[in-house]
Amino acid sequence: MKIHLIVGARPNFMKAMPVYNELKSNCNDWDIKLVHTGQHYDYEMSKVFFEVLSLPEPDIFLDVRSGTHGEQTGKLIERIEKVLMEHKPEIVMVFGDVNSTLAGSIAAAKLGIKIAHIEAGLRSFDRTMPEEINRVVTDVLSDYLFVTEKSGIENLKREGIDERKIFFVGNTMIDTLYKILPKCSEEDLKKFNLKKNDYILVTLHRPSNVDDRDRLEEIMRILEEIGSKKPVIFPVHPRTKKMLKNFNIKTENILLINPLNYKDFLTLERYAFCVITDSGGIQEETTCLNVPCITLRPNTERPITEEIGTNIVLRDRPISDIIKMMDNIYEGRWKKGRIPDLWDGNAAKRIVEILKESFKF
Repeated sequence: MKIHLIVGARPNFMKAMPVYNELKSNCNDWDIKLVHTGQHYDYEMSKVFFEVLSLPEPDIFLDVRSGTHGEQTGKLIERIEKVLMEHKPEIVMVFGDVNSTLAGSIAAAKLGIKIAHIEAGLRSFDRTMPEEINRVVTDVLSDYLFVTEKSGIENLKREGIDERKIFFVGNTMIDTLYKILPKCSEEDLKKFNLKKNDYILVTLHRPSNVDDRDRLEEIMRILEEIGSKKPVIFPVHPRTKKMLKNFNIKTENILLINPLNYKDFLTLERYAFCVITDSGGIQEETTCLNVPCITLRPNTERPITEEIGTNIVLRDRPISDIIKMMDNIYEGRWKKGRIPDLWDGNAAKRIVEILKESFKF
C-alpha cells in the first residue's frame, strides 16, 4: 500500500505529524511518503517545523512558493500530478484548507486516487475566503472525510456527502499540541523577557485584516492602546510584515518579532494572559489551553471554540470593541471553556485504524 501525505503550509505540518508517525509505527508494510509542496518556504515558517515536530525531511519537495491563488494552485496541481503519476499511490492524504490541500485533492481525483481529508467539514459559510472554497471542493472529492468537531458532520450531511465516508475522529493538531506541550516551560519565557499571564499574544495574517490600510492602522492603534497595560508580543507573518512596511505603520508598545517555531509559539500561547488572532488553528489551541481568545474575523469555521471553548469572534462589531473585551478579561468576566469531545490526543490513532480496516491491513 502506498500513501502520500501532502503538506505545504505551517498548519499542515502540525496536523500531519501525528498521522505520519502513527502510520510509520503501525503500517510497516505501507510505503509512506511525505510530499512538501513548498507553499510556505520561509525557513521559520516551514523547515523548522519539521525539526521541532520530529518529522523527517520530506521525501519529495516541490518548491512551488508564492503567487496569486490561481498561479500557485495551478503550479501545485501540475507538480503534484507528476509526482502521483510517477509513484502511483493508492491514497493521497491532504490536511486543512490551504491551496496545497485543494491542489492535492484535484490532482488525485483526476487520476482516480482515493483521497483522505484531515479536518473535513469545517465551514465559515463565507465564500469570499479562499480557504472556504478549498474546504468545500476538497470535501466533495474526498473518499475519507475525517472530522474534528460535530458541526463538520452536520455540514457534510447537509451538503449531501455519503455518511459512510464521514468519520468523527477528533483533531490531529491537538494531538501535536499534547505531544509538544510538555517541552514548553515557563522558563522559556525569559528569552522574550516576559512573565506568565502578563502579556498578550497577537497573530494577524488574513487579507481582510492586513491588506486594507485603514483597518490595519486601526487594529495596530488598538493594540498600541492595549500595550500600555500589558506587553503585546506579535510574531509577524511575512504578509503582515510586508503590509506594515508598505503602509509605513510604526509601533511603540508592541514587540514585533519574526515567526517562531511551533514549540516557542506554543510556549507563548500556553502562558499568555490572552490571545488576539485571526487564525483558525489558534482558536482551537487556546480552547485546549484554557486561554482567552479574541478572533478578529466576521465568522469562524470552528464554532465549537465559541460554543464551549474560550474563543469569542468579533464578527461585525467595531474593532474598538476589543478594548471592552479586554476589560472583561481583566475583570475576570471571560467565559470558562472546556475541551471538545475527542480532542484527547488520539485522533491520529483513530484515523490509521479506519484506514487499516478499510484496506484490510
